[in-house]
Amino acid sequence: MELYLGFDLQLFAGEKTEPATPHKRQEARKKGQVFKSNDLNSAVIILAVFSVIYFGFSYMLETLRDFIKEFIIAKSVVEITPAVVNAVFLEALNVSIKITWPILAVALVVGVASNLLQVGFIFSSEPLGLKLERLNPVEGFKRIFSKRAMVELLKSLFKLSMTAYIVYQICIKYQQVFPAMMDMEVNQMTQIMIKIIFEMAMKIGVALLALGVVDYLYQRWEHENTLKMSKHEVKEEYKQMEGHPQLKSRQKQKQREMSMSRMMSEVPKADVVITNPTHFAVALKYVAEQMNAPVVVAKGQNLVALRIKEIARENKVEIVEERELARELFYFCDLGMAIPESLYQAVAQVLAFVYSRSKAG
Repeated sequence: MELYLGFDLQLFAGEKTEPATPHKRQEARKKGQVFKSNDLNSAVIILAVFSVIYFGFSYMLETLRDFIKEFIIAKSVVEITPAVVNAVFLEALNVSIKITWPILAVALVVGVASNLLQVGFIFSSEPLGLKLERLNPVEGFKRIFSKRAMVELLKSLFKLSMTAYIVYQICIKYQQVFPAMMDMEVNQMTQIMIKIIFEMAMKIGVALLALGVVDYLYQRWEHENTLKMSKHEVKEEYKQMEGHPQLKSRQKQKQREMSMSRMMSEVPKADVVITNPTHFAVALKYVAEQMNAPVVVAKGQNLVALRIKEIARENKVEIVEERELARELFYFCDLGMAIPESLYQAVAQVLAFVYSRSKAG
C-alpha cells in the first residue's frame, strides 16, 4: 500500500478540482461560454417598461384621444373612399409609433445595458454553428433530464407561483374598488386601472429582480464548476503555454549557439585577445574616436577560450598572455561592456604593446 502514497490519484481519476486558468476562461469566452441571468434581464426590463408606461400614460392617452377625435369621429361623416381609408391607416400607424417608441426604446436600451453589465461586449459565431450531437436523441434526452433543465423547471414553477400570488394579493387589496368602477367615468376608471396594473407590475418586477440576483449568483457558480480543470489539464496547459521542457531546452541551446556565433564573428575585429593562457580568453576592441574605453567583444573559458584564440590566430589578432588581467576581465566585464576604470592602466599597457608590435611589423 505504501508504494502508492507518492502518487496523485487525481491524475488517474481526472477529477476536476482546480479553478479554471485565465487561458481557459479566455478560450471559453471566445466560444461564447459566459454566464448571465435571463431572469435578471427580464426583471430590469419589466421595471423599466412599466415605469415608462405609468409616467407616460397621460401622453399616450392624449395622443390616442386626438386620433379618435380627428380621424374616427370626424371621418365618420365623410364618404368612405380608398383615399380616406389610406389616410386613416397611415395616421393610425403614426399614432402607434408615437405611443410605442418610448417603450420599445427603453426596453432595447435597458436590455442591452443589462447584458453588457453581466457579460461585457462579446461576439462569437460558434454557438450558431451546426453541431451534429444536437441531433442525437440520446443527447437530447440527457439535456431534458439534466440538472440544468431541472433547475430551470423549478425556477419556472416558482416564478409562476410567485406571480399568481402577487396578482391574487392585488386583487384582494382592490376587491372593493372593482364594483365601484362600474359607476365611474372612463377617464377615472382608466386612471385606477393603470395604477393597479403598475403596482402589480412593480411588485412582480421587484420579486423577479430578487430572483434574478440569486439566479445570477447560481449561474456564476455553475459556470465556474463547468470550467474547472483537473490537475493533469492544468499541467498540460502550462506545458503548452510555456513550452515543453525539451522544446525549451532546444530553444535555449539554439539561442546559445546563435549568441556564440555572433560573439565569435566579433573576434576578427578585436585589437587584442588577453589570455590566462589556457583557461580564459577576452577579446578587446578600442576605437578612440567612438569609445571612451576599450570594449569586451568576446570572452570565454576552456574550450570557448581555445576557439577564441584559434580565430584570433587565423585573423592575425594579437594574443597577449596576462593571467590576472584576463581573469579580472572575464569575471567583471560583460559582453559589449567597457572595461572598468580600475583596469584602464593595465589594459592601456597591453594596447600600447600591441600597437608597438603592429608598427614594428
